[in-house]
Amino acid sequence: MNILQINSSARRLQDDQGSVSTRLANELTSGLQSAHPGATVTVRDFAVSPLPVLDEATLGALFTPAEARNAEQAARVALNDQLIAELFAADVVVIGVPMINFNVSAQLKNWIDAIARAGVTFQYGPTGPVGLVTGKKVYVVTSRGGIHRDQPTDQVVPYLRTVLAFLGMTDVDFIYAEGLNMGPEMADRGLAAARGQIAELLVA
Repeated sequence: MNILQINSSARRLQDDQGSVSTRLANELTSGLQSAHPGATVTVRDFAVSPLPVLDEATLGALFTPAEARNAEQAARVALNDQLIAELFAADVVVIGVPMINFNVSAQLKNWIDAIARAGVTFQYGPTGPVGLVTGKKVYVVTSRGGIHRDQPTDQVVPYLRTVLAFLGMTDVDFIYAEGLNMGPEMADRGLAAARGQIAELLVA
């Protein structure tokens, strides 16, 4: 089993402090490794190594034929190519997703913009788009300061369901850690609920 872990928080996790979504994603990945000895893990931590945005220069590089790209353009496209290769190589994708102003972080959006490439990870057919990243199991660990699950304020889950399915990833489980900024008791309850979900998914 090849596991790709995406940590999309702007905060690092150090000594069990900092990003809750990263902490829980680490716990889920460790559980998967225990259940599948010999599994390989690739980690992309965007708090440590942020991704560049999709800007005009990047678009210019992507639309320039490979043989005509300058060194800077070639390096920019090579980064996206590597991210896409990591995704295709993965059997399981674990994504740590903090809610930022009701949606995903800018860094997660940068990753999605990098991997969503027409003709590579999706294509348009006679009946519409077809996702080409298939056969993946995806776990999304989402942390929130308040309570947003199944509420209009939660733009994270609808967005990720849509974009992951667009790319071909439809087997997706969401793990929720909520109420983390609503006092110690609520935070402990939210973490316990998320860990309970993780434990259930690992034995499923």
